[in-house]
Amino acid sequence: IPIFAGPPQGAPSRSAFQSEGTSLHPITLAGLGWSAHFLRQLSLDEIGRFPPARVTTVHRDRIEAVGEGVASSFGLPPGLPTSDIAVGDWVLTEPDLPRVHRLLDRQTLIARRAAGTGAGRQLIAANLDTIAIVTSCNAEFNEARLERYLAVARAGGVVPVIVLTKADATDPDPFRDRAERAGSGVPVLAVDARDALQAQSIADWCRPGQTLGLVGSSGVGKSTLAGTLTGFPLATAAIRADDAKGRHTTTSRHLLPTIFGGWLLDTPGMRELRLTDAAEGVAATFDDIDAVAENCRFRDCLHQGEPGCAVEAAIAAGELDPARLHRWRKLVREDRINSETLAEAHRRNRAFGRMTRTAMRAKEGRRNN
Repeated sequence: IPIFAGPPQGAPSRSAFQSEGTSLHPITLAGLGWSAHFLRQLSLDEIGRFPPARVTTVHRDRIEAVGEGVASSFGLPPGLPTSDIAVGDWVLTEPDLPRVHRLLDRQTLIARRAAGTGAGRQLIAANLDTIAIVTSCNAEFNEARLERYLAVARAGGVVPVIVLTKADATDPDPFRDRAERAGSGVPVLAVDARDALQAQSIADWCRPGQTLGLVGSSGVGKSTLAGTLTGFPLATAAIRADDAKGRHTTTSRHLLPTIFGGWLLDTPGMRELRLTDAAEGVAATFDDIDAVAENCRFRDCLHQGEPGCAVEAAIAAGELDPARLHRWRKLVREDRINSETLAEAHRRNRAFGRMTRTAMRAKEGRRNN
């Protein structure tokens, strides 16, 4: 009997979903994205004994997962907290308990620096094939935010796509031009998120065996677009007229089947996306700066007044945008600091404290003399 993934909390039931005439697809491992990468991780004893399943929701003390003949809520084994599991992960299950047997290694991972002063990461989504960075054709559009999302996607090994929503409300061409400059070769699509025909332009990234993630700020139309792609009418909220920002409508992450046969992972709007371990992603996002920097006189040039700096020469010639160089510096510095281990951060803070105390003593000595 085919097993079907259910909608997120608050969405219509499966019977309501079917009654609207949208076709659901039977769950198969291949359709879920199972590949040789995951099969190679299984021992001979595990094959056929522990059914694989893909995580659709992560709760505080359990997960929900679906597989071929598997659709259930699972407890976790000792030593595996839910903070180590992301929606989209693959697990081996012990269906008789039911409990997770173990977590499989990922192909891709989207993560950010966790809140607070620690050095931990917060997992956002695993095993995505493509990530759609959703922004809108209004005052919400922001190049710096786009570049941040692009760096995170590339650092996680996920192919990015930029989707411009609310294209029906204004001329999308100026926003498309800005997005193309920020994306530097990334596909840019302008759509009305409510239009099922326009959603067809996104279909190639969420067909059977493919998983598409949606990320972006609140109010950009992610929930509307997710509803169009899945057939589930997800909750939406109005945005503020003064700054085009909205409230969170998606409050947790869910893996949902799309009407095109693939899978969609919608995420809550993220007010903060702090980089960590994203140096390669930053370099790929600002590859135009890196290409010019190859001609700098010094290999460790910081592009801040050094002699023979090719980047500053390109800016002076109008070939590079100085604002883009400023954003690059900001992301490089943030990633370097956030990627430090806690011990390294403590050593850096102690060294800075010693330097400050030495300077204060010297200042006090000059005052006394």
